[in-house]
Amino acid sequence: MAKPLNKGIRRWKTREVLVGNVGVGGDNPIRIQSMTTTDTKDVEATVRQSINLANAGCEIVRITAPSVRAAKALKEIRSRLHNEGCRVPLVADIHFLPQVAMEAVEHVEKVRVNPGNYADRKNFQIREYTEREYDEELQRLHESFSPLVNRCKYLGRAMRIGTNHGSLSDRILNRYGDTPLGMVESALEFIRIAESNGFQNIILSMKASNPKVMVQAYRLAVEKMAAEKMNYPLHLGVTEAGDGEDGRIKSTVGIGSLLLDGYGDTIRVSLTEDPVCEIPVARELAKRAEYLWAESTQGNPVPKRFPPSFDPFDYKRRKATPVQITENLSAGTGLPPRIIVRTDRHLSELQDLIIDICKVQTTRKENGIEGLLLTLKTEKDFEQFNVLEDTLRPVIPFFVIEVFDQGTVNKLPEEGNLVLLIHSVKELPALLKTGRTVALSIDSPDLPDGMDKYANKSLILALNTDKIDSGSAYRQLSQNLSDADLHFPIWIRNTSKNFIHPLKSSLDNLLETSLLSGGLLCDGIGDLISVEEESSLLSATNLGYNVLQATRTRISKTEFVACPSCGRTLFDLETTTQKVKAKTDHLKGITIAIMGCIVNGPGEMADADFGYVGGAPGKINLYVGKDCVQVAIPEDEAVNRLIDLIKSQGKWRDPEPTSLT
Repeated sequence: MAKPLNKGIRRWKTREVLVGNVGVGGDNPIRIQSMTTTDTKDVEATVRQSINLANAGCEIVRITAPSVRAAKALKEIRSRLHNEGCRVPLVADIHFLPQVAMEAVEHVEKVRVNPGNYADRKNFQIREYTEREYDEELQRLHESFSPLVNRCKYLGRAMRIGTNHGSLSDRILNRYGDTPLGMVESALEFIRIAESNGFQNIILSMKASNPKVMVQAYRLAVEKMAAEKMNYPLHLGVTEAGDGEDGRIKSTVGIGSLLLDGYGDTIRVSLTEDPVCEIPVARELAKRAEYLWAESTQGNPVPKRFPPSFDPFDYKRRKATPVQITENLSAGTGLPPRIIVRTDRHLSELQDLIIDICKVQTTRKENGIEGLLLTLKTEKDFEQFNVLEDTLRPVIPFFVIEVFDQGTVNKLPEEGNLVLLIHSVKELPALLKTGRTVALSIDSPDLPDGMDKYANKSLILALNTDKIDSGSAYRQLSQNLSDADLHFPIWIRNTSKNFIHPLKSSLDNLLETSLLSGGLLCDGIGDLISVEEESSLLSATNLGYNVLQATRTRISKTEFVACPSCGRTLFDLETTTQKVKAKTDHLKGITIAIMGCIVNGPGEMADADFGYVGGAPGKINLYVGKDCVQVAIPEDEAVNRLIDLIKSQGKWRDPEPTSLT
């Protein structure tokens, strides 16, 4: 039976903007786009990659134009594509140089400009601007930007005003700081200039490598636009998301959170891989959002999805009174979210299950399985569990046992760290008397009667609803607890019951878990999360920690900020990223940015401990924070020099062995 649609999610109605013959916004479907990674001057390679993207389902292709010569090449690229029957609209990606934009606009359907560096300054200078000086800067921008606006208007081109968190101008940084508000105001300055010239064929983006910052910036942009009676379409993306599972999770957390808010008209999943790999992820995200929106009422004002106690523009973790689960492990305020996984192995396969668990704990060292969720039904199950619990007591911090009746509890060992998962509030008084932590699973965000009696008890709430928008249900649960002045820790269960679409592949599980848990964690909700649909215990554990890493709620490994490559890139980003990861991915708590060029590099360095940035062909610049400390290092020496730099800052430690001894 299909899940009932939750009509609380409405798509924010934007104006339609035509990019060539592709409509973005309005009543159009979510448009999928990507970006070529070839040298734009290599026309043949760029044409081939553009065709490959279009064949994969990419509806808009972006191509970098770093120079006038590259911008002129766009004319031949467009001609060659048309000759081969490919009519995909092209976007010229512009940074720094207005004269390049003026050439590119002649040949493509859309131009992207970055307000942080389009005829603007970014020297990381600290200074105070008087009102007069600020107005003079805006007048200078008006004079520099208006020719492009008017040319777009004359030719019928679209424009994306794309703010990046890592490349805000000095003017914006000094007035608003490196904040979501600064990102929004940077874009609004350019939008107002465009509107003063009678141009509104605009799409807006607010990208950041940190999904929390990105989500807050887009939400604030919608709020600010609504206040000024603007409704420009939104291009969603997490910039410098990286590769592999990490890149897919980070993109899903950021893009998916906003799609579930009702925001988003075109999306790009930025991966440090072949750009064709981005398309399936983007399509799956769009499919889930459009499924949710299908029967929802569209229109303004801004959808009110958030409960009164929640500030969608500023991260604040929900208050949760800590609950002691084991002698050394608690969950709640001030503590990292805890990881629970569920095994689909039957306890009759006891030896294999023990081997699987030991493999996970050995591989992940200090960040392994914290809680193992089991369902025990038969007498044999209980006998096997007693052996399992006794064997793994030094390895597994706690077990979660699903309780169906009092008989279940009577058959469990008296000692050991057990959490009891129950489904009826009637069982609470008796089970809490056992001294064990109890997790109450409820099907609705409405609190059962009499919950105030348990305010100071060792109780966790888990919501396992079949509402199609489980995220909103969790937010409502958080609000209901706040209204009742109750602060139980919340356990986010990632089960098929909570998912938007039924599972068909491992990608579905990754997307659904990232959408539900990732979105809630970015909003400060969640003290425990469980991954329950992944057959491999190692994969389930990795997925749980990677979601926490992406939301920056629990750091368990090195954080990598890696751009997806484009024609500006000065080295092979895919292979280089893998080389850097292979040497440094054990450095828990360290952030390393791997950037192909200087467009966002110095800005993103401010959010990273160390930076590895292309400075010239075959040459690498190394950063500490936003400060460039070594320049023009030969590429074949750069990874080792990066390690030496990390050591010189006192942040290196040798990797631990990963096998049992």
